[in-house]
Amino acid sequence: MDDGFPRLATADAVQAASRASLAAEEARLLALEAEYCSHGDTVHYTQFPKIFSGCEGSFMLDAAGNRFLDLQMWYSAVNFGYANPRLNNALKRQIDTLPQVASQYLHREKIELAAMIAKDAEAKFGAKGRVHFNVGGAQAVEDSLKLVRNASNGKSLMFAFEGGYHGRTLGASAITSSYRYRRRFGHFGERAHFIPFPYHFRGPKGMSKEEYGEHCVQQFARLFESEYNGVWDPKVGQAEYAAFYVEPLQGTGGYVIPPPNFFTGLKKVLDDHGILMVVDEIQMGFYRTGKLWSIEHFGVTPDVIVFGKAVTNGLNPLSGVWAKEALINPTIFPPGSTHSTFNANPLGTAVALEAMKMMEEEDYETMVMAKGAYFLDGLKDLQKRHKIVGEVDGLGMALRIEICEPHDSYTPSKRLVDLMCDEGMKADLEIAGKRYGLVLDIGGYYKNVITLAPALTMSYAEIDLAIALLDQLFTRVATA
Repeated sequence: MDDGFPRLATADAVQAASRASLAAEEARLLALEAEYCSHGDTVHYTQFPKIFSGCEGSFMLDAAGNRFLDLQMWYSAVNFGYANPRLNNALKRQIDTLPQVASQYLHREKIELAAMIAKDAEAKFGAKGRVHFNVGGAQAVEDSLKLVRNASNGKSLMFAFEGGYHGRTLGASAITSSYRYRRRFGHFGERAHFIPFPYHFRGPKGMSKEEYGEHCVQQFARLFESEYNGVWDPKVGQAEYAAFYVEPLQGTGGYVIPPPNFFTGLKKVLDDHGILMVVDEIQMGFYRTGKLWSIEHFGVTPDVIVFGKAVTNGLNPLSGVWAKEALINPTIFPPGSTHSTFNANPLGTAVALEAMKMMEEEDYETMVMAKGAYFLDGLKDLQKRHKIVGEVDGLGMALRIEICEPHDSYTPSKRLVDLMCDEGMKADLEIAGKRYGLVLDIGGYYKNVITLAPALTMSYAEIDLAIALLDQLFTRVATA
């Protein structure tokens, strides 16, 4: 009966109106993005880009309140979990004390951070060195290129690995193996000489992982057997190349993990021929693999380390270079050798200093190695039950899942990985009555590898959730 009083909207009607409002707002933002935002500064590979509005721990949240378990954590920039209270508070304290200062002046946080990193490197590698800061990984790579060119009397050629990735500035692109990143920008006369990485799953059949590692070292060493191999002048004992840029575990290349004997053999060849080893720890540093630096697993002493990403847990851009004293002392690398307005900025150095203290106080090595082994066991179980999983591997919390066509579990399947990423964004994977999304990242030589860089703070329950969600996702795409 109509008594003249307005009726309260039902809960369903309110929810429907809310969903419609959220959808309209998202459509408005995507329309603006399509018209005014460059795609050149974002990945933009998915058909329907996702807009997130919140984050906590291991999860991203959208405006509708959907929870997405993040298994890539901003390309390993947020190792210590989203909105980490200790690191967030360090940023807030710095904002209220010294939020800005020109890089030509000093501040406590920069000095203490540099000393902490340099002293740690000296204790581990037995080499005194110094730390130089910048704002992004590629910029730090550029600074390292200046260091090694300066130290080698201007030699501008470098070795690097097939599958290696060091950034997309012009200098970093020259030592990154993908021609895709150089193609539109003219000729790169100083492009690196790219050497095969021991990618055992797709290496020659009949070799163990260690044998393949030795084979790759031998193939590199043969370049120095004769002047006619193009890199070495035996009459004066000089190489044409200044340095070899390495990722101990390949990042964008698909988290490929070399055999433990590989880098010792490679470093001997480099040392014998006066070539520096520059280790890119931008993605694998800060306990991603269970060590502060991933190169620590392989028993060699680097000449230069380049770092970034997780040093500030993604809160403020900061990167840097550690180099041996002979390469970076002020007499050989004086003031003004390189510069960035925001290098060593106090917000970044304050958070990084707190992060370093946190890593020193807590046993991240034991924790990460235990969680990584547990996660890898779950992935191996998935491999047994899903033909689309060709290989799984991991070191610490850097893990890989190589997705292949189900008929042979070997032929790379980019189509399935693309589908997985799109399906993960739907937030309709259901576990124990709750719906989740999955944030995944694609890597690999054939773009068929799911590279997993979950939060180091991830709980065992969240690892179990990740395995269950991946299990459901694999089943869905295999039948699509």
